Amino acid sequence: MGIDTVNQHARSSHRKAPRSENPYLKLLVKLYRFLARRTDANFNKVVLKRLYMSATNRPAMSISRLAKNISPHKDKTAVVVASVTDDNRLLTVPKMSVAALRFTATARARIENAGGECLTLDQLALRAPTGTNTLLLRGPKNAREAVKHFGFGPHKGKKPYVESKGRKFERARGRRRSRGFKV
Repeated sequence: MGIDTVNQHARSSHRKAPRSENPYLKLLVKLYRFLARRTDANFNKVVLKRLYMSATNRPAMSISRLAKNISPHKDKTAVVVASVTDDNRLLTVPKMSVAALRFTATARARIENAGGECLTLDQLALRAPTGTNTLLLRGPKNAREAVKHFGFGPHKGKKPYVESKGRKFERARGRRRSRGFKV
């Protein structure tokens, strides 16, 4: 048996545990690791994988987006492995059942005042161990400001890093027809 010199120091790039030291998150991981192993439901494997994710890959979800997604599925429980935040543009919150990692105080109050319920993921595990009658949702991952600057070269619509948005900033050659050309 020889030594694999090519992949000697290669490590798997996907997480096998969360990076966070949060004891409550670690307990949730322990619970969903058990459920993923002992049940055939793919739901538990997906929730477990999302519990491992970084904050960037677990974007928060607003109650307006929740309301829009849950409207065709009134009887189901929405599951969000992230924070649920309030959206004051939503005037009336519909009655809905939501399970999430955490809720902001105003989001929790508005959901409960509408006659809905806010569950933790361990309460959800007791109620639906295989994820039956649930709707698994995610927040908008590419809504971050940083994503607007990604990409390379002209014609990509990428946002330049500029100190100001005035006449003298990023408005010369390549930005106006009167200054040579415009991309």
